[in-house]
Amino acid sequence: MSKQEVILCEKLEVSLGRAIEKCPHDRLFILTDEHTHRLCMPQMEEVSFLKSAVEITIGAGDVHKTLETLASVWQVLSDKGASRHSLLINLGGGMVTDLGGFAAATFKRGFAYINIPTTLLAMVDASVGGKTGINFNGLKNEVGVFAPADSVLIETEFLRSLDEPNFFSGYAEMLKHGLISTPAHWSELLNFHTEHIDYGYLKQLVGQSVQVKEDIVEQDPFEHGIRKALNLGHTVGHAFESLALAENRPVLHGYAVAWGIVCELYLSHIKTGFPKDKMRQTIQFIKENYGTFSFDCKQYEQLYAFMQHDKKNTAGVINFTLLKEIGEISINQTTDKETIFEMFDFYRECMGI
Repeated sequence: MSKQEVILCEKLEVSLGRAIEKCPHDRLFILTDEHTHRLCMPQMEEVSFLKSAVEITIGAGDVHKTLETLASVWQVLSDKGASRHSLLINLGGGMVTDLGGFAAATFKRGFAYINIPTTLLAMVDASVGGKTGINFNGLKNEVGVFAPADSVLIETEFLRSLDEPNFFSGYAEMLKHGLISTPAHWSELLNFHTEHIDYGYLKQLVGQSVQVKEDIVEQDPFEHGIRKALNLGHTVGHAFESLALAENRPVLHGYAVAWGIVCELYLSHIKTGFPKDKMRQTIQFIKENYGTFSFDCKQYEQLYAFMQHDKKNTAGVINFTLLKEIGEISINQTTDKETIFEMFDFYRECMGI
């Protein structure tokens, strides 16, 4: 898989101009959702070299990350004469970069695309690393391909208009990056003043977070080994997301990951000896900032069934990424159903359900 270029922008227009120059194209398209069309597109329209671009706008939110939406994007590309020499700019959060990347990777067997993530979650996670896809059959990211963007342009000024839930959604992935990197980075994230955000400092933290992910992806682009470190919190988190969607009470991805981290740090503690004090500190931060996801013991079986669909599994055996210590990663960890149900008990008890 080719390496994508990730640029922490000083001036978006300059960085975008350089990125487009590296992708000679016959037609230019910009994919937005209803939010980024309203909030972000106006400043893009001032950029002279985007005047001829065709904008494609889709519905906002994970509920639109579907085959139907993907088909509608393919349809516009077809109607407007896109070819294998076209270029797509994805301007939006993780849903836009995931779906847009998949559309570009599959239309005419693939053409170039650039990601401009506009949410914290997309900047530190979704837009970086080459994963694309859509939800299918009630399951998160069930269909997709590895296809990196030619460039990812990170403009943290977009974060000034981000609401609190979407800030914390992205911050959960940053916290995960802290847990799988160094105690110093983890501690820095726990102590960051989220109530009075220093955007200059946040830009520095975003850069560190992206570097953690880039380093791991470069070692293992197709997730055969160490890239599974990035799945900390996701085996359970995706099950929470799937249950929430099934019950028509959707939750933001990062919140589900934060609650998944609670569960998987418990498993890390009992299976690989992760220190109790660091588990408690992390859980306390999550309790204070993410609230809780409510479920009862009658839903354990359903959550277990969702976990069995996780893409990291082999032959139906649920695979976890666990930690021995901050930065000491144990991939391909398994446990029995009884222990998984005890993990759910722990979650409900410590989160006060």
